Amino acid sequence: MNKMLNRVPEVTLYFWIIKVMATTVGETGADFLAFTMNFGLAATSYIMSALLAVVLWNQFRLKRYIPMSYWAVVVLVSIVGTLITDRLVDEMGVSLVTTTIAFSVALLGLFAWWYLSEKTLAMHSIKTTKRELFYWGAILLTFALGTAAGDLLAEGTGLGYAISALLFGFVIALIAIAYYRLEMNAVLAFWLAYVLTRPLGASIGDLLSQPVKNGGLGLGTVGTTVSFITTIAILIVYLSMKQQKPA
Repeated sequence: MNKMLNRVPEVTLYFWIIKVMATTVGETGADFLAFTMNFGLAATSYIMSALLAVVLWNQFRLKRYIPMSYWAVVVLVSIVGTLITDRLVDEMGVSLVTTTIAFSVALLGLFAWWYLSEKTLAMHSIKTTKRELFYWGAILLTFALGTAAGDLLAEGTGLGYAISALLFGFVIALIAIAYYRLEMNAVLAFWLAYVLTRPLGASIGDLLSQPVKNGGLGLGTVGTTVSFITTIAILIVYLSMKQQKPA
């Protein structure tokens, strides 16, 4: 087995800030390329999947956690996961209810396979190539599931982006309270929060970028995507510099 140092970052406040921003970029970035730039969902999917393959190849080539590489994968997985759901719903006519259920079952199935194979789902045990394959597979499914669940709540039920963001944020806060105050299992809390930060970020992205007539603030996909990518880049540079400092 290919042994490595741990391949993922510590779960800190910075981790969750960048994660939510990455999910927002996944939503607005996919919309920008597919609709604003008129590439279409299919072409955008192929382009982003090719880029994801490149950054994944680089990620697996490394032997330890490198912030720039890791978060590049997360951003592109976010975009590809969004596009998978969007294509199923918009091009193939699959309902948001069906996609939400299907991705939930697929994610649970992957977790079961991962646990039966490795006896752990811990985010800080990603020290072999096999475990990292399970890890990125689970993350791709969380983004696809989060896209479906977020759109189902915000658009399917008519609640809108702002209320949906508040609801997802509230549930994440409950998970945090359960973890810090009620001794909720750390692995369970992590993956629940990871799934829910996807629709949270997507709701925030849609709220900022969508036209006012559609319930958004009208900032557009370009401004929202650029501002969030810039912030992510600044945080990654900071974390990279911090990682290089001697203990």
